[in-house]
Amino acid sequence: MPSIKSSTDLRNNYNDISTFCHKYNEPVFITKNGQGDLAVMSIETYEQLAGRLELYGLLQEGLDDVVAGRTQPIDEAFDEIRAKIKR
Repeated sequence: MPSIKSSTDLRNNYNDISTFCHKYNEPVFITKNGQGDLAVMSIETYEQLAGRLELYGLLQEGLDDVVAGRTQPIDEAFDEIRAKIKR
């Protein structure tokens, strides 16, 4: 269940919200005038999320390459990698 707090709660209870974000590794959604406004999370949670998004982007590039036929046999790929390592 998401944690939802008002901007007043954020201002008045910053330490409690920070502790929650670090303890549970999930964001707290902040409302302003009853409407969603911000998502607050720990740096660690943000870095994990950013890492996932980067990974998903790389996976999508790979899938796009397969669809476009930009593939090669695995032996050739490993030979190229080995040649680059030896340089």
